[in-house]
Formats: sequence, structure tokens, C-alpha cells
Amino acid sequence: MRSKNEFIDFMAEAGVLTFGDFTTKSGRKTPYFVNTGNYKTGMHISMLGDYYAGAVAQSGVEFDALYGPAYKGITLAAATASSLYRNHGVNVPYFFNRKEVKDHGEGGSLVGYKPKDGDKLVIIEDVVTAGTAVRESLQLLSAVADVKVTALFVSVDRMERGTGTSSTLDELRDEFGIKVYSIINARDIIASFAAGDERIAKMEAYLAEYGAIAT
Repeated sequence: MRSKNEFIDFMAEAGVLTFGDFTTKSGRKTPYFVNTGNYKTGMHISMLGDYYAGAVAQSGVEFDALYGPAYKGITLAAATASSLYRNHGVNVPYFFNRKEVKDHGEGGSLVGYKPKDGDKLVIIEDVVTAGTAVRESLQLLSAVADVKVTALFVSVDRMERGTGTSSTLDELRDEFGIKVYSIINARDIIASFAAGDERIAKMEAYLAEYGAIAT
């Protein structure tokens, strides 16, 4: 598996990880921003799939299929499934949801693999903030079949508080009993800076104000 610093450099070069003065959807002022919508070339998605597949393979999590929530998760799940087969010899199905339920043809809200009772599923997401999309995915999947989501994989854990003092990822883990994995976290980003970089103090100040208490 490639190093965390390589992934950070990859995100920065793609314009996905940027630094400055930003405001999150929750209204928090943040010194850095992650916009996965800036992945836009064949090389980007191929390499991103490799990073996700490496994390999935390294985790040892057991699963029957990958699920990518619309819209960004669609490409992520497909790229991860492709890389798992190409680089790890693991051939697993993937599927995703439609935002609007199709009322003609085969119909339904899911595209690709059709989950069945007893399946173990993995959710592939980009960055989780409040966890709303993940909760919606869990509700959708439970309505389709008697499945169990075993793990959630994201690219970056911002390590911020959710609704309480724990991080959103920890809240999802505790609430639903799923394992959560990130390719990197905020501390990894800080560790990648050279000593004396002004971004260190800004990110430390942000985590001091909004950071989660580890559980």
C-alpha cells in the first residue's frame, strides 16, 4: 500500500486538498478543504481506486459487495472494485443507488449488484462530515434486503466532533456497529508539513476548537 504522504501529495496535486480560509456546510471556519469533485482524469480515478482498494485489502474486512452512494460514491465504488480485481485478485460486485427511483424498464433505485439477505456490505464514501448520507444509505440498504454493513471507507477523516464529543466516524461506529476506516486523517496532514510551516498552527488551532475526543 502506498504511503499516506503520497496520498496527501496526490490530493494536493489534483486540487482536491487545498489550504486557505474556508467555511464548511456546518458554518465552521476551516484552514483546509477537501473537494473530491476535483478528481477528473483517468489517472486520478485509477490511482484513487488503488488507494481505496489498498485500504480495503489491508483492513481484512469480510464483505460480499461494495456500495457507492450517489453521486460521488458511484465512481469510487467502481474504481475500488476494479482495483481490487486488478491489484489484489479479489473479484467482488459493486452497486449504487439512483437519486430518483426509475419507474420504467427494470425499475428500482439500485444499479448493479442486487443485495440479498445475509450479504455483508462495505460502503465507499469520499469525506463524511455530519454522517447524514451514510445514515440514509443504511436506511436504504436495510429496506432492500436483510443485509449487514460491515465497514465504511472514506478518504479523509477530519477528526471533528459530530453531534457530541466523539467524531462523526466514531458515532457511526458506535451507533451502527460498523467498522470505519480512512486512508488518512487530519493528523496525517499535519505530520506531512515541514517544521515551522504556518499551516501546522492553523490546523492545530482548528482541532483544538472542533476536534473530537477519542473514544
